Amino acid sequence: MTNPSSRKSLTRYAWLSIAAAIATIGLKSGAYMLTGSVGLLSDALESVVNLVAAIVALGILTIAARPPDDEHAYGHGKAEYFSSGVEGGLILIAAASIIYTAVQRLIAPQPIEQIGLGLTISVGASAINFIVARILLRAGQLNHSITLEADAHHLMTDVWTSVGVVGGIGAVALTGWDRLDPIIAMIVAANIVWSGVRLLQRSALGLLDTALSAEDRALVVAILTKYSEREGIQYHALRTREAAARRFVSVHILVPGAWTVAHGHTLLERIESDVREALPGTSVFTHLEPIEDPASFEDQNLDRAAA
Repeated sequence: MTNPSSRKSLTRYAWLSIAAAIATIGLKSGAYMLTGSVGLLSDALESVVNLVAAIVALGILTIAARPPDDEHAYGHGKAEYFSSGVEGGLILIAAASIIYTAVQRLIAPQPIEQIGLGLTISVGASAINFIVARILLRAGQLNHSITLEADAHHLMTDVWTSVGVVGGIGAVALTGWDRLDPIIAMIVAANIVWSGVRLLQRSALGLLDTALSAEDRALVVAILTKYSEREGIQYHALRTREAAARRFVSVHILVPGAWTVAHGHTLLERIESDVREALPGTSVFTHLEPIEDPASFEDQNLDRAAA
């Protein structure tokens, strides 16, 4: 099971994300005011989304770190999916704002001023986002935190957005075609929409109790197969799900009816221990059944009541 104290320590990464968002908002807003570029404005707006998302992440990580209680026996880990869902929604709102502003500028194009200084500031802000994104992504992967991973991917989207904007402004400087700036901004918005949709999709799958990945499930099956071949037992009704950093595995173990309860219980303890060792942070639920009883095989369906 995940250590609540270690989960609570993840909030420091949310504070890092908040600090980075505040810094980049100031830098990108300054670049926009210097140049008047709608591309840089779109970049600044996305940083505002980053700030809101980071604040939400801070609150959600605090909730997710709470240990199980009487009303939430399986913990509070699923709260992280709400954070990534909110972030996905905010990304879509930011994209809509960018498109609206870009269309206005496309209809009435305006020249870009002080391009060199504006681009220098924008590149500096992107460097901050890149460094923070790498830190968050590593922490998210090590701690199985979808909140930190979502924040990291969003920041990397911001980095690539900035690359596109800088390239677009550079193209405007070379060609003198002012409408290229809002066109680049709309391309950036399309990329942001894709990022938001992916986050919403992943959040929805998490809330729907999606099964473990094929790789993780294969580890569980390998352990069960080992005991099945060595101990002369069978298993079925293997079910798995994932809730942020926590994994859940349940399975029915069928043993000879002549075994004592103590013998069967000892076997289940060994199986559960092996699964937890292979997949840290996993709660394992086993159900012991006599292999000779036909009723034992009626439990194989995912929904016995429906069957």
